Parts: sequence; C-alpha cells; structure tokens
Amino acid sequence: MTINRRTLLAGLSAAPAAALVSAPGVVLAGSAEERRPVLHQYSLGAAKVTVFLDGHLPLGTQLFAAYDEEAAQAALSKGLHRMTPEGLNIPVNGYLIEQAGQKILVDAGTSDLLGPNLGAMGDALLAAGTRPEEIDLVLLTHMHPDHSGGLSTADGEAVYPNAELAVSEVEWGFWHDDAIMASVPEGSQGFFLMARKTVAPYADRLRLFKGEVELGAGFTSLPLPGHTPGHTGFMLDSGGEQLLFWGDVIHSVALQFAYPDWTIAFDTDPAMTAETRRKMFDRAVADNLLLTGAHIDFPGLGRVLKQDGAYAYQAAPWQFGL
Repeated sequence: MTINRRTLLAGLSAAPAAALVSAPGVVLAGSAEERRPVLHQYSLGAAKVTVFLDGHLPLGTQLFAAYDEEAAQAALSKGLHRMTPEGLNIPVNGYLIEQAGQKILVDAGTSDLLGPNLGAMGDALLAAGTRPEEIDLVLLTHMHPDHSGGLSTADGEAVYPNAELAVSEVEWGFWHDDAIMASVPEGSQGFFLMARKTVAPYADRLRLFKGEVELGAGFTSLPLPGHTPGHTGFMLDSGGEQLLFWGDVIHSVALQFAYPDWTIAFDTDPAMTAETRRKMFDRAVADNLLLTGAHIDFPGLGRVLKQDGAYAYQAAPWQFGL
C-alpha cells in the first residue's frame, strides 16, 4: 500500500491538536502536585530497562473510526478495562535502557504539552538516579507530542543537553514539510508546530535513518508506518534476548487486540495502520516476541497470542527487580 497525501492528511483533518488534551477539571492520575514518580526496572540479557509512566490519556470513543458500542462492550466484558465518561484511559510510557556503557531513552513523554494528567517522566528519570545530562541517545518512535514533548523546555532548550536524537528521515521530513502543514485545517497545524519545537534543540546532533539500521548499544530500527509516515519500532538485542519497543502499534489493549482494524483519528493512514498492526501481531506470534509499547498497560511488557483466529495480549509476570 502506498502512503499518499490524501491518506496522510485524513487523520490530521479529523483530529485537531486540542483533542489530545483532557477536558477541564478531569484528573485521571492525580494532579502534577499529587503525583509521585512511577517506574519499574528489570533486566534483559546484559541490559537494564527502566519503564516510566508519564501519565494517562482518555481515548474517547469518538476517536475510533469504526467504533461499535456492542462490539466494544463484548471485548471489555472479557477483561478489567472499563469505559469512563471520557473514554478508555490509556497509559503513556517511556523507557531508559542502559547497556554497553550508554544510557538511551526510547521516547521522552509529554512534559506540559497535554495537560495535568501527564508529564511525569522527567521526575521519574531523576527518581531512577539518572540526570538528563547523562543521556547519550534518544530514539524517537515518532513525533507526536506524547512521545517528543519531553525533549525540550517551554523556553525551547534541550532537556537532554548531551544527547543525540535519532528519528526516521521520513518522519522528520513529514513534520517539517511546510506544504503539508499549510494543507491541513488550522486546528491541526498545532501538531506540526509542537513537533518542530520539541526537536529543534537537537538539530546539530541529529541522526536521521532509513529502514532497518543498527543504531548502537544493541538497537535496530524497524519501520512500522501508518500511524505516522515514519513511525518506527526499535528491537533491542542483549545477551541472546530480544525486546521490541513497538511505539503506537496499538493504543488500546482492551479493544485493538480484539479488533485490529479499529483505527483512531490520529492514524495518518488508517488502512496502512491496520495492515502494519496485523503484520506485527503475526510476527510477534510466530517469533514469540517479547514486546512493549507506549500505550500498553504499565509496565507494558508481554506477548501477543493467537487463539481460534483471534489475537490477545498476555502480560508478562511482574519482573522482580534486577
């Protein structure tokens, strides 16, 4: 399937940037003053992995392109996820990986871009004993604000002053294309402005990559287009073990394993998103992959199962430290 201008803009036209921000007065995970850093650590081969909970987003039912109330309730009845008046609460996770003498982040959380229910990753990183200046590399799955927002301060300074930023060349090009930005509705242009601002401080230490390439310290990029044009996963190899960081292959554990073709308004190419999701589900099943994702229930570690022709998510047992 070819990504074209029409499919790229469809999701942005339907989803203004303001739709990502929680409704006024809605507090899903405590106010910024009340929250405490939430993190979890485990080992993978020779690597130390720390997972941070940046906060939660409400995914309203109106954001699902093919939402069906009866089908949704059938899926929800099989688990413990529950619909709230705002929708399904989904987590936003970020990661620190320490291996081969390097400290690497996969995604950077939201900072203060998306309201009071998010932005906890920075404090959690400090709680884990790592200062921002110690980060060597940031691997960015894509340039939506819940992944890139934590890269820069409100004043436009780099949060990670010594880090190199690695992002897909396709992803970078899309968000920096003035013609594309001008062609989307004004309410959606905020996505482009936020994306550009968050990555701007890293322009002099930027690594743009194409396809599947080695990025250092055991990481290899894996193109997963659809959600955004250059949406990318990262495979970590360490000591004979593998872990796939698959970004936003899914947003809702409760609904999208049961209904892989249910896309959301923020998917720039819905058809390709669903196609990529099914391919990754099949690969994860065939290879028995251990995986994690930005919106998988914290601490977001598990596998994909296929039973009677349907997909399901199996959470890993709690990893008891290092």
